[in-house]
Amino acid sequence: MERGAILGAVRAQKRSGVRRVASDAFFVTAGASVGLEIISLFRGRAKKFAKIAIGVALAGEAVAYAYDRIHKPTSEQLIAATYHNTQAVLDSATYGTDVILDPEQNPVRPGPSDTRFPYHAIKRGFDVAFSSAVVALGAVPMALMCAAISVDTPGAPIFFNDRVGRYGLPLRIFKLRTMIEDAEDLDKYLTEAQRHQWHAEHKVDGDPRVTSVGSFLRRTSLDEMPQFLNVLLGQMSVIGPRPVEPDELEAYGKSVTEFLSVTPGITGWWQVKARNNACYDGGRRQALELEYVRDRSLSRDAEIFVETFGAMFGKHKSGR
Repeated sequence: MERGAILGAVRAQKRSGVRRVASDAFFVTAGASVGLEIISLFRGRAKKFAKIAIGVALAGEAVAYAYDRIHKPTSEQLIAATYHNTQAVLDSATYGTDVILDPEQNPVRPGPSDTRFPYHAIKRGFDVAFSSAVVALGAVPMALMCAAISVDTPGAPIFFNDRVGRYGLPLRIFKLRTMIEDAEDLDKYLTEAQRHQWHAEHKVDGDPRVTSVGSFLRRTSLDEMPQFLNVLLGQMSVIGPRPVEPDELEAYGKSVTEFLSVTPGITGWWQVKARNNACYDGGRRQALELEYVRDRSLSRDAEIFVETFGAMFGKHKSGR
């Protein structure tokens, strides 16, 4: 599809009654045929056409949005683009399916600190200062851990894991490898019961794929250290809900948009309060993550920061 055809599709979208808002990095298309046609074109080369209008979808329409990975939208632009009468717009490129707007879905509800500038300024300042210190002081220990991983089992010591970031944007996090190289071959290493647990919780009790070095890294949460680079890049915070994989979002039901309204973190309320003792099936993990989203504050962040060290070396171990 050439540029003219793209603009023609966008004009057709406008004629269908969809309101548009200017943006440098995002567009939202209402209607599955137009949306998916354009989004398929933009995969891998969204930079070529960065300035496409945003549309606010109408009730009952399937929605897709593409993005320019080079630019970062403001939260005001994205919320204006994706909410209309409490209808949530999700990224079909990320989730792999059309999302039908449901007027009953929960909209983003600003937390008690969202209207106070100092909270965000202090939180970001802490993120940058603490992460810079960890990266600087942890460079040598990180190199030693990478060497130990490489000696223990073949494969790269650091790997990239695709998660869902704030507002549903794709997020690639850095982690130290704690499993064998071909760990994605579930049939090869897991029993039927273990595969069921993996699909339900994205974790397995006594996972045979975890290496000896990886077991230590998981117990101490040292496998998460590379994510301080994600924090410095502004993709994550030190404290926040844990970033999930796309297929985990279903567990949040109508609260998924609320969950995605907060920058994900390296550590959070779920990890210090329950970690492996809270699962999706029982709903406790979702409840803890959403409790933080709704009640986040500097005092709660400080509590999480202090309790994280107890969780690292105490009873709550081996999270993801």
